[in-house]
Amino acid sequence: MSEDTHAADYLGRHWQTGSTGLQDKVEELLNLAHGRSDNRQLYQDMLLSIVRMAQADRNRWDAKIMRHTIRELEEAFARLEQFKRRRKVTVFGSARTPVNSELYKVARHMGRLLAEDDFMAITGGGGGIMEAVHVGAALDNSLSFNITLPFEQKPNRVVAGTSHDMPFRFFFLRKLFLVREADAIVLCPGGFGTLDETLEVLTLVQTGKSPMVPIILLDVPGGGYWSALLDFFHHQLLAEGYILASDLKLLQQVDSPEQAMDCIRHFYSNYHSSRWHNDQYLIRLNRPLTPEALDMLNTRFTDICSSGGFTQKPFAEPALEDPELQHLAHLTFALNARAQGRLRELIDELNRPENQIDPR
Repeated sequence: MSEDTHAADYLGRHWQTGSTGLQDKVEELLNLAHGRSDNRQLYQDMLLSIVRMAQADRNRWDAKIMRHTIRELEEAFARLEQFKRRRKVTVFGSARTPVNSELYKVARHMGRLLAEDDFMAITGGGGGIMEAVHVGAALDNSLSFNITLPFEQKPNRVVAGTSHDMPFRFFFLRKLFLVREADAIVLCPGGFGTLDETLEVLTLVQTGKSPMVPIILLDVPGGGYWSALLDFFHHQLLAEGYILASDLKLLQQVDSPEQAMDCIRHFYSNYHSSRWHNDQYLIRLNRPLTPEALDMLNTRFTDICSSGGFTQKPFAEPALEDPELQHLAHLTFALNARAQGRLRELIDELNRPENQIDPR
């Protein structure tokens, strides 16, 4: 069969999903499952993707990848539903950090401080740094996204055998949830895996594929792990023009868990969350900005607007937000998605007390 004939046959299979009664069967199945869901079109698209794959009858490995991916996603969404109202912080670091090391003690203290502030501590669920964080946070405040490996990576003693341990077969799905669930990310020293996670987190935030959160580099006092990496960023990446100077604003380097917690608390002191609405970027604020602060933004941060400037409303339109968020002030603008480092600087300005209207 020629390449052109194969392509035509493949396109024909796609067309057949709507012409051989399969579409009606998919509609019938959706009616049985949840006929009135607002997500109906999304579910229909997913089912039709599976039908097209079945028509193409791809190799067994492709089918297994798709099955495991869908199954793991659905199981993770279902299990995380019980924790969705809680803020969470993901902590990365080496599984090989000794229990008697200073770094283990620092990570354990980090976990304890997170729990005291009512954050859940998420890790990859293994030993070393991950175990230390969960020991400090205790089980009720811990979540483990473990990877199934034939060596080294076993659930640590805090989460093993509990509903707080969620095993993943695929690294890419595990990474998705480690970042997706995080309201902040704390990175401790580690090996290739930790560096991979560090660079992936930076890439996702820098490109706007992941929401803006505090990204904190934590080491022991006087430790040189992150300083050496930042030197490389400055002397190789920045100097060669591979990144912008503002991209380095996405990171905060600290040498104590107390400083890390200060960074997280400050980030959420007035900034609440953000999302896109059509072509506008919407930032939710706990307290509105003063008129002077809004003028300042329209002077100093126009470079991050692809058009127009900043506008503020004291509360949300009911049609745009869930009831629990409608009381929050909204700052909207057309964000230049390449300006994530500058967006991080903007959030610091939003959190300055002098820029906020005193609620009294």
